[in-house]
Amino acid sequence: MSFDALRAQLREAAAALADGPDALEGILLGIVDDVDHAEREPLEIFPVCHHSPASAVAMARRLRQKQPKVVYLELCEDMAPLLTELRNCRLPVAVQAFATEVDGFPAEWAPLSVVAPITEASAEYQAIAYALDTPGVELVLVDRSSDHVFQWDGPKQNPVDAEEESALHGDAVGVEIGDLRPRFAELEEHLLHHGRVRHWSEWWHQYVELPLGDSDHDTYRQVMLLIGSLFRRLAPGDPRRVRMDEDRERYMWTRMREHLAAQGIDATDALYVCGAFHAVSRVAEFGVRGSDTFEISPRSASTWQYGLIPSSHAAIEAQFGLASGSVSIAATEWAKNVKRTRVQPFRLAGQAGAKKPPKLPAPAPATEPGDKLSGFLRRPPVLDRLDEAELLGWSVEIVRAARRNGYLASTADAIAVYETSILLAGMRDRAKPTPYDFQDAAITCIEKDGVPGRRDVGRIVEIMMGGDRIGRVGYDALPPLARDVHDRLAPLNLKLDQRGVRRALLDITAEPELKACSDVLWVLRYLMPHGAARPIMGERRLGERPIQESWDLALGTHQRALIELGYEGVSIEQVLEQRLRRTAYDPQATAATVLKAVEDATLYLRGQRLADELGTRALEVLSTERSVDGAPEVLRRARRLLAYYRTNEPVLPQWIESFVKAGYAHYCTLLPTAFADEDATVHQVAAMLGFLFSMENLALSLGCDRTQLELAFAQSHPREPQKVALLWGAQVHLGTLSRAELRARCAELLGNPLVLPAYPRYLSGFVHALEAVPGLADFVVEAVSTAFRTLPDPVLLPWLPTLISTLRSGGDELAPLLIREAGRIFPGRLAALDEWVPPWLAQPAPLVNRSARRSAQRATLLAAHPATCDAVASLLGLAGTPTGAELVGRHPETAVAVEALLG
Repeated sequence: MSFDALRAQLREAAAALADGPDALEGILLGIVDDVDHAEREPLEIFPVCHHSPASAVAMARRLRQKQPKVVYLELCEDMAPLLTELRNCRLPVAVQAFATEVDGFPAEWAPLSVVAPITEASAEYQAIAYALDTPGVELVLVDRSSDHVFQWDGPKQNPVDAEEESALHGDAVGVEIGDLRPRFAELEEHLLHHGRVRHWSEWWHQYVELPLGDSDHDTYRQVMLLIGSLFRRLAPGDPRRVRMDEDRERYMWTRMREHLAAQGIDATDALYVCGAFHAVSRVAEFGVRGSDTFEISPRSASTWQYGLIPSSHAAIEAQFGLASGSVSIAATEWAKNVKRTRVQPFRLAGQAGAKKPPKLPAPAPATEPGDKLSGFLRRPPVLDRLDEAELLGWSVEIVRAARRNGYLASTADAIAVYETSILLAGMRDRAKPTPYDFQDAAITCIEKDGVPGRRDVGRIVEIMMGGDRIGRVGYDALPPLARDVHDRLAPLNLKLDQRGVRRALLDITAEPELKACSDVLWVLRYLMPHGAARPIMGERRLGERPIQESWDLALGTHQRALIELGYEGVSIEQVLEQRLRRTAYDPQATAATVLKAVEDATLYLRGQRLADELGTRALEVLSTERSVDGAPEVLRRARRLLAYYRTNEPVLPQWIESFVKAGYAHYCTLLPTAFADEDATVHQVAAMLGFLFSMENLALSLGCDRTQLELAFAQSHPREPQKVALLWGAQVHLGTLSRAELRARCAELLGNPLVLPAYPRYLSGFVHALEAVPGLADFVVEAVSTAFRTLPDPVLLPWLPTLISTLRSGGDELAPLLIREAGRIFPGRLAALDEWVPPWLAQPAPLVNRSARRSAQRATLLAAHPATCDAVASLLGLAGTPTGAELVGRHPETAVAVEALLG
């Protein structure tokens, strides 16, 4: 094959455009040399562009003509075992490599994830389907492994779209076959401007997809090689990216030569499918006769897991920066190309809708390709005639869809969209409106000023053109964990593999076998993203048994998250146990976080073994803490666990007893420092006191010394008003301060105009003291009521906002206790309020007179019935002494004192 004629024409064109030979001539002639170089390679190179319907049609046609024995595919070589599972899926799906435990990479990179999305309208799927379903054909993936992706390129920060369908790939690194886009920004801008299009996807559709849709194999191949060479030669010289691209090409050619040599295969019986950018490589390792100097580095020691996850058109567009709706339009174009060209595409046997493949015809004899580029470049563009029926159908359908979404569209709008589409196509030098022209026309004519619903007109057009098709991984292609989850939830009789929300009703009392389903759902709620398993009715608490539950389940929508759980273990219980251990043994773990892990282990796994292990870890972490930041959380969780063990276990676990002992000593040691430390909040100090007071009986029974607590309070000298009030409340509990003394101190504060502005902070301290001394609630109500009763309005009104904000910010959890106490003390009716006297102001009735009167009555009874006292004297061996009646008569004060003592 000779391109001499094309070279001469390009040389003349370069001289005319540049007024003489210069760099332009070198670029144009170099492009032709690249095409010629790739065409002469004995191993046929098939250049493709990712998710291109023209590439897919050309691939299907070429595979039926050539019928190669080996297909080399530009895809991560370690993903090969998963490809056969594509027959159990509904495309699009993505092949994923996932590593949670990294060895050889920075820990902050974890988890590592690589995805390779596959759609039906792609050349790679045609190659995979042909190779897997044709006897005697071998499929070999030759691109760098997933491990090498991170070795060479590192992690990438992919934008995660808030839309659910766009986030199906998460933050995984995407790999694609045939990334074909100008890397020279000015070139892309020039092409878009002169092509009168908005974005690259539209330019590619108009100027590459449509002209190549009906072309023969040689024309398609040479044009794609030309485009790849053009973008390669006009790419900016980023050394890092150039080196990575060339290393990938060296890697692939090295793998192919190794396989050809090992299997003894003739290069003419193989087909190499790669991106057009890599098809025109000029590295020394290029070709079956290239050098063998490239050394492939070993993989790291990271453990990689592999699986299939659902993908979508929107996820592919977001992953690779394509225009919204471009993949859906490509899928529609693929269906039209297949129908128009009558090419029989390949489909994996077993996929939904797949028919029995026809028998392959005899391979076409090899022919020497001619120069197809010259004719293609000289040929004027073929203008498709206007398909009025198609455009009219689009116009009617968009109006119907717009009305369903709240737009006030009518028949007049359909006519306007039809005419505007033709007008825009004419302005852009197109005889036939493209889907992009139609989309612009619909937005102009229908959307007008606003969007009445969730979807704008542009999104409605994308849905109408094929929609955002979302793939699904079949049951047989799921990892063992995901299959186990579906099996265990089978009694619910719900189609959980489908997208959308399914309502599950569990009457566990009537059907006890559903309790196992409930256990699975609670673990899934813990492990999976919000919305995958959402309880509507029912809750799980320590010591409680479920009766009835209602759930909204969306496991089909969150299938990727369920599949990724399968990379961590073979059952959800194993994954949960691993995560709890990872949390507990994290270097940054606190006693509160470890206690939460203990509670979760008890709540979801039921077994005591893991809870005991994590409880011992909580004890170790607590002993190393030097701050009280986690004291409130420690108090809440320790109380819950202690209450659970006391009601459900015959004896307390050893670790909880040790934790209470260590916690008692630990918080006694830190108490004086916490009272004086400005960084320690009153809430944290109150939680410490709550732990000490509520756990005191158990701690003392286990051998702790109360002297520790007394010494801690003796050394505590707070200065902040809140902590001072907190200390006073604790002293009342200990008995070192009486209520009368506390009442006097509060009265002194109210009488001091210098301290009065800080009095709300004292009240806040009293409120926090209820955490440790709940019996102080009546006094707090008294203190607030006294302040409102005694303070004048000029003082009270400016002071009131500070009081409310202080109580709300610091005592919201204890407010119900105060409200109950106030309800007990204050009258329940408004009419009784005028005559009501607060208990702390009411004068107690004299007790001495009443006691004396009762004593006199009882002394008279004893004198009238002396036999009783004589019997008591006989029992005590005092029969010869004066009788009890005589003694009472002589000394009545004794009976009076006893009566007063007994109240």
